[in-house]
Amino acid sequence: MPVLERAWELAPGVAVRPEPFGALLYHFGTRRLSFVKDTQLLAVVEHLADSPSARAACEAVGVDATSMPSFERAIARLAETQMIRERHR
Repeated sequence: MPVLERAWELAPGVAVRPEPFGALLYHFGTRRLSFVKDTQLLAVVEHLADSPSARAACEAVGVDATSMPSFERAIARLAETQMIRERHR
């Protein structure tokens, strides 16, 4: 199933620290630090747990259709680095 059609949530052990540029995500288990350099992407991450899919989270914060592919790549990267995990609806 495509990344945008799946339900996601912040992984356990991940802390989000908002910053003027977006946010820092720190995974206490893997000790990995990720920079979210877009405030709209941060808003998507914050909406993931309450949305039926990543696409719905993107739409909820106003991501337009032309920007959706870059958000899909960013969400996939957050999943690859274990910052977010798939949620069963």
